[in-house]
Amino acid sequence: MCMEYGRERRPIKREEAWQLWQQSILSITGNYEKAPEVFKIDDTVIGTLGNFSASIGKAKSKKTFNVSAIVAAALKNGKVLNYSASFPSDKSTIIYIDTEQSPYHCLKVMKRIFQLAGLSTEANHPCFKFLALRKNTPEERIAIIDEAIYGTDNVGLVVIDGIRDLVYDINSPSESTYIISKLMQWTDEKQIHLHTILHQNKGDENARGHIGTELSNKAETILQVEKDKADSNISKVEAVHIRAMDFKPFAFRINEQALPEIVEDYVVEESKPGRPPKEPFDPYKEIKAEQHERALRFVFAKKGVYGYEELQEALVEAYNEAGYPIGRNKVTKVITFLRNKRMILQENGKKYSLNPDRHY
Repeated sequence: MCMEYGRERRPIKREEAWQLWQQSILSITGNYEKAPEVFKIDDTVIGTLGNFSASIGKAKSKKTFNVSAIVAAALKNGKVLNYSASFPSDKSTIIYIDTEQSPYHCLKVMKRIFQLAGLSTEANHPCFKFLALRKNTPEERIAIIDEAIYGTDNVGLVVIDGIRDLVYDINSPSESTYIISKLMQWTDEKQIHLHTILHQNKGDENARGHIGTELSNKAETILQVEKDKADSNISKVEAVHIRAMDFKPFAFRINEQALPEIVEDYVVEESKPGRPPKEPFDPYKEIKAEQHERALRFVFAKKGVYGYEELQEALVEAYNEAGYPIGRNKVTKVITFLRNKRMILQENGKKYSLNPDRHY
């Protein structure tokens, strides 16, 4: 057995594999219950028991304010902002985990949740547990969360703000797979809903790192929180991934009581007549995954390591071969995109190489 990141990798014995295989077979005559719906926006289901969801956004987009409203809705089992919660009576306990902030700032978040739920901030609530894990290591955080989930009665909702602090390397495929597997294990075995928070990349709208990619692939719903382009005091919420039907985006602002409130007259920016203004070049949206991969194979088949300028020249030629011609202006954004996605690696701030464990 080998050890990696505080966990054991053990071979699965044939007898155990056989049992797992048999347990995994579905029957056409079986009776499989639909997952209870516990979170909605209007008539759209965004959260069910046995699944997990996430909020993503750039720094200072007010993600934690948005999640405070989600938690408050669950705590009162009613509506806060545009979130409606309906948890069963035996799933009334909430565990909120903060991995980043000091106890002082965690307390401010806790008070905000209580205020949004219409509860007194002078006493603890028996169904609400707040864990401040800033001082702990990633292994300790995972162990604490595991103990809290399995050791607390009537858990219905778990919030992890933020999942990035459960790993050492945000771009590690093995760490990312392990953490996402833990989310699936916790939600399935305890039949809870779990919501987590993760930053977006600065250069694009992708959730950060390989863990962001895995989260986006496996989550039931991904909510994006972003500042309104015309008014930075307003934050817009929309779904960038959802298994159910989409919902109409909405917006909130922070009022004088430092609480989020709905912007009632908010209008989502619509397309104007005539030719739409050209958006900035986005390698993620405009170039297909197979074109990126084809270009990278073309470049690194010739040479294993490149300096920045020679990589620019090689990529211009490669993307032309891959069917998406780019010039010197666009290739700079392409290199930034490839580096953020960890498709290429930059060593010592100078040389670039192909990541053998790359994932799009």
